[in-house]
Amino acid sequence: MTVSSLPSGVRAARRRDRRVYVRSHPVLFALLAATRRRTVTRLAGAVLVHGSDACRHALTRVPLDRTAAGTTGGAARELSAGGTLFDQEGTGHRATRRAVADDLGAAGVERLRPVWREVLTRRLAPLATGGRVDLVPLARELAGATVGALLGTGGDPEGVAEAAARAAAAAVRDHLPGPRPPGTARAAAAATARLEALLTPDTASGGAGTPALHAMLAVAAVNTTVAALPRAAAWCADAGWWDQAADDRLRPALVGELLRVIAPSPLLPRAAAADAVLDGCPVRAGDRLILVARHAARAHTDPPNARTPAPPDVAQLVFGAGAHACPGARLARAQLDDALAALAPYRPGVVRARVDRTAALPGWRSLTVRSTTSPAEAR
Repeated sequence: MTVSSLPSGVRAARRRDRRVYVRSHPVLFALLAATRRRTVTRLAGAVLVHGSDACRHALTRVPLDRTAAGTTGGAARELSAGGTLFDQEGTGHRATRRAVADDLGAAGVERLRPVWREVLTRRLAPLATGGRVDLVPLARELAGATVGALLGTGGDPEGVAEAAARAAAAAVRDHLPGPRPPGTARAAAAATARLEALLTPDTASGGAGTPALHAMLAVAAVNTTVAALPRAAAWCADAGWWDQAADDRLRPALVGELLRVIAPSPLLPRAAAADAVLDGCPVRAGDRLILVARHAARAHTDPPNARTPAPPDVAQLVFGAGAHACPGARLARAQLDDALAALAPYRPGVVRARVDRTAALPGWRSLTVRSTTSPAEAR
């Protein structure tokens, strides 16, 4: 399907969502767009991986160095002085991931659900009386409160979210092409120290785990939620999909498709630990791998379609694959499902949107919505 043949609402939604890339990371976006015609492209010591099969191959069959400079694990190690989920090998790595996965399994998500539902109910209440709601601070509080409940810590939710955003924005410089701005390492370390202080376990709630692990989980959870939730709502508003969001049977597919296209973490920076071949392109040990999850999941060519969703193995690539799959995927889907269900009765439209030019992940600095239904209809 060509762009011109898409419904006008879908075209409008694509145009709006594209702004978060071209205005926040214009050089990077242009580089990725220029190289995406080939499934795998080498640029000096970096290998850009755009194809679905090649990305999956890299994640499941190529040995990866989890702590190399310029990777997610490398940033975690640098920020926290080691001991994180990423900075481990062998049984230690597997045991930590298993513990996190257990906390984020079906039972764990259901335990956390009342936390973010309370935020949604309170924050969206002005829509019922004709007021406006900025979904970005809502997403920040929702994410910060969820992280606090998950980790058993007593930090202020909005303070935790702000610190996590600052830590990620400072650390992401390691992932992008070009030289580091002066002071990046100091800024990242200071932001992470503040975040760790806010995430001190509340002994009454039984919080466990190291401050470093808490900080990195908070960084991941907060930044992906703040990037994803407002963008998903904008897609539904512009494309006219609130009927789908209100449908309990269709909404799970809509959520999956929105997460595939939004790709909250559009790039997965990794490093090869051994020689390999990706779609005919030789990869050497030590090469930097830039897995373009957005392209691998076909977000740039196939808009969301809840009635004919992408194959699961393609949609899943925005969360990684195999042993490197994100343990928070279930949580992300549940939060977005509840957010869309809470918004649907109001059928909100976007009245103001500003791109965040400093955030680690492409997203909105503010996205203000207003109900298009009467109070009686919303009930």
